[in-house]
Amino acid sequence: MSQPSIIRTSTADLYDSHVLKNYARPALTLVRGQGSRVWDDAGNSYLDFTSGIAVSALGHCHPHWVAAVQRQAAELIHVSNLFRNPNQGELARRLVKFAGPGRVFFCNSGAEANEALIKLARLHGMTKAGGEEGKCYKIICAQSAFHGRTFGGMSATPQEKVQHGFRPLVPGFAFGKLNDLESFAALVDDQTAAIFVETIQGEGGIHACTPEFLRGLRELCSQRNLLLLLDEVQCGIGRTGRFFAFEHAGIVPDAIGMAKGLGGGMPIGAMWVRDRHADLFHPGNHGTTFGGTPLACAAALAVLDVIERDNLLGQVMALSTPWLIALQGLVADFPGQLTAVRGLGYLVGLQLTSDPAPYVAALREQGLLVPSAGGNVIRLLPPLTATPGELAQAVVMLRSVFKARA
Repeated sequence: MSQPSIIRTSTADLYDSHVLKNYARPALTLVRGQGSRVWDDAGNSYLDFTSGIAVSALGHCHPHWVAAVQRQAAELIHVSNLFRNPNQGELARRLVKFAGPGRVFFCNSGAEANEALIKLARLHGMTKAGGEEGKCYKIICAQSAFHGRTFGGMSATPQEKVQHGFRPLVPGFAFGKLNDLESFAALVDDQTAAIFVETIQGEGGIHACTPEFLRGLRELCSQRNLLLLLDEVQCGIGRTGRFFAFEHAGIVPDAIGMAKGLGGGMPIGAMWVRDRHADLFHPGNHGTTFGGTPLACAAALAVLDVIERDNLLGQVMALSTPWLIALQGLVADFPGQLTAVRGLGYLVGLQLTSDPAPYVAALREQGLLVPSAGGNVIRLLPPLTATPGELAQAVVMLRSVFKARA
């Protein structure tokens, strides 16, 4: 009897037939990664400066990370927060060591971490209002912000492409101009509970809060009994050469949202809350099934191990300085296409004079993977483990693409 033939369907066809079309059709099918490189299903190799959109902090398949995840997967994966697990307690301790005295809540993503920050602001506002719910709930965010795609996150994200189709949104958000302290101060009133900004806007085009602006926000919040909430989802976990990007300004916020690079590829998010506000949460008013599992925390602990053991913060600070100078050289050489280089460490934006999509495609053909961002920007997000040679190679490929389009 003849055997039935096996019909093999390409991954692209499977996506076209069965995956929801909320993303543009992906250009590649990636099947393997090692360090700063990935390979597609045709065997082509690429230098990956997307890092999973700032997720793969240690690059792909770092041996210490892989060993930690494999070991934990064979031991205990999930128990829920009905019980303690050692990894969650240890990860909280180490994050508090970086952030300062406080407590940590674990979740699954940056959007969830930011949603927890919004809930923290509401709880603080109720305390300000003497326990009266709904009287003090306003949160001041920045124009061009991006805080996620949950209803709270969308409401804090004043971008039509994010909000369109989902109104009515969550009320209580106002928007000041980034790095304009007076515009934020003018929005503060008796209903205001918090100020909530990204230390460096990622999706909005790599726009950093200046140290002076952050210090001004800290003073304003302290004077008016507001929480200063910082979204470090993309810019945190060492990406700027400090563990948190706000450290460059020498301030201490009241709460921090983090995710992306924290798990090195494993989904995990976290909210750190300063000691004086940590008691705003109590049993029953927030939770998550999957937050802080033994497996996710093992992955995050492995990321912290390598960051500390290999002095990746120092490495990012040292290597990013000449790399940024080389990127600035492209601005001088191709002023008709490139007008600015922005960012810190390994969170860099190239400001183009036109749509970045053709450049992203041309760089992919050269062997360099990069994402775009709002306002005609190409993002460069190398892993924290990137070598000087890989950084230089990226500049060579960028130069080649700009030269071909000159």
